Amino acid sequence: MTPSSPVTAPVADAAADAAALRAAVGLGGTDNASLRVFLEGLPAVDPVGVEARAAQLATRSIKKDTKRALIDLAISMVDLTTLEGADTPGKVRNLCRKAVQPDREVPGTPSTAAVCVYPDMVAVAAEAVAGTGVKVASVATAFPAGRSSLEVKLADTRLAVEAGADEVDMVIDRGAFLAGDYATVFGQVEAVKAACGDARLKVILETGELATYDHVRRASWLALLAGGDFIKTSTGKIAPAATLPVTHVMLQAVRDLFDLTGVQRAVKPAGGIRTTKDAIAYLVAVHEVAGPQWLDPHWFRFGASGVVNDLLLQRRTQTQGHYSGPRYVSVD
Repeated sequence: MTPSSPVTAPVADAAADAAALRAAVGLGGTDNASLRVFLEGLPAVDPVGVEARAAQLATRSIKKDTKRALIDLAISMVDLTTLEGADTPGKVRNLCRKAVQPDREVPGTPSTAAVCVYPDMVAVAAEAVAGTGVKVASVATAFPAGRSSLEVKLADTRLAVEAGADEVDMVIDRGAFLAGDYATVFGQVEAVKAACGDARLKVILETGELATYDHVRRASWLALLAGGDFIKTSTGKIAPAATLPVTHVMLQAVRDLFDLTGVQRAVKPAGGIRTTKDAIAYLVAVHEVAGPQWLDPHWFRFGASGVVNDLLLQRRTQTQGHYSGPRYVSVD
């Protein structure tokens, strides 16, 4: 693809903005034939190369002061999540309290970026975090399988937004994508984005079901060009979830989009990130693959609630000089 002039002028109408973005990257149309030409014409991913680079960057040594700063940054990037059939209003309120004040005994601990819940729990979460700066995200579109009609998916999205969601996490139709029906996937992302109104849209690719890095790259570009504000690896409900090489591919997609158009979009790996060491490896990847301007909760998130407690324990170690056991931080 040949770089075009950056898209710099703000466009009030989201549809016009998306059309300008597609024109800037040379996408001729949103029909299946045009999408196939564009997506299947993207450069192939070198599996050996991307895995080697991910492994090499993950070994980067981080010094004490930088490590402390990265721990705080990682905490501030987490979408603290509960997506269980047994979720109750009380459980959601407890999660929100932890999101706002992750470590009550250590002043200055940053809040997490957001809490993520099912649509029927959005109103509870929105009330609990009101005025704190913590966002409310909601999964939608027949999460996690995405196997429903577009009408149901849009109703699910509207339910979340009307209840107060700042962000919506949708899942793509992996079956349609893998069958080469790119137009169906594109149209659904575009329609859900329109239903989001002012809420930001995270498009979940479920990369563990896409099987190849080339499919991940194509799905990333498709989601971005259809209007996704974020591209997200996984639902967290299947394995493998997020991996560093897959995240490298997605980070490269948002970087390439930025280089071509001047438009910046966000990335969210979700699932499988459990330790401070894991989180820091992802932040190194963000810096090296996308760029330092992505080291901000607006542009990068972790969908990994389990990592928060380890980050808090490591933060105590950095600030207090001794290790605190898991019993010193709350589970919820």
